[in-house]
Amino acid sequence: MTRLVIFAKAPQPGAVKTRLIPALGADGAAALARAMLAHTLQQALAAGLDAVELCMSPAPGDPAWRGVALPAGVDYTAQGEGDLGERMDRAMQRALTLHPGPVLLIGTDCPALGSDHLREAARQLVHHDAVLLPVADGGYVLIGLQAPCPAIFRHMAWSTSTVAAETLQRLAALGLRVWQGPMLHDIDEAADLAHLPASFMTAKHQAKSASSPIRTSAGSS
Repeated sequence: MTRLVIFAKAPQPGAVKTRLIPALGADGAAALARAMLAHTLQQALAAGLDAVELCMSPAPGDPAWRGVALPAGVDYTAQGEGDLGERMDRAMQRALTLHPGPVLLIGTDCPALGSDHLREAARQLVHHDAVLLPVADGGYVLIGLQAPCPAIFRHMAWSTSTVAAETLQRLAALGLRVWQGPMLHDIDEAADLAHLPASFMTAKHQAKSASSPIRTSAGSS
C-alpha cells in the first residue's frame, strides 16, 4: 500500500514563492502557488495510490489556510518545526511507521509532475529501496522510501544545486537499491517560468481575484 505525502505551504502573499515576487508580485506569486497546489492534489488523487496526505505548514486549521479549497479523500497533517530536512524526515518516519507499505514524498512546485510519474515511482519502489525524481536546478521533486532513512535528510545544504547528487551518494553509501526517474523542472525563480504551462499563467492572473477559488469539497483529517 503506497502512501503519497505532499509537502505544502499555505499560499499566502509574501510568505510563499518569494523568489518569484520580483517577477509576479506577492499576490501573483501566491496565486501561482495556489494553482500549483490544486494541480498537485488533482494529480495525486488521479494517480490512484492507496492514500494521499497533505503535510501542511502552518498546521491544518491555521487561519492561513482559510479560503483555500482542499479536496475530500486526503489526510491532513502538520509539518511541525525544524528545517526542511527535519520536517521531511519526521513526515517520512511517521508515514512509514503508522501505515503499511512504502511512502512517496513530493512538493507542489513542479507542474510537470503528473499522475503517470507518481504511478511509475510507486511501481519502481516495489522493487527498489528508494526512488528519486531530480529537477534541473539540482534538487529533487520526489523521493520514495521503503523504510526510514534519516541519514539522507540531516545536515543537507537545502536549496542548492547539489541536493539530488548528495542524496544519491548517501543512498549508495548505505547500499540501497535506487531507481532514478526522468529530470523535470520545478518553478522557483523567474527564469523557471519558461517551463510553466500556459494554463498556469492564466490561472495566476485569474486567481488575483479572491472571488474565484478552485471549487472542491473540503476534507478533514
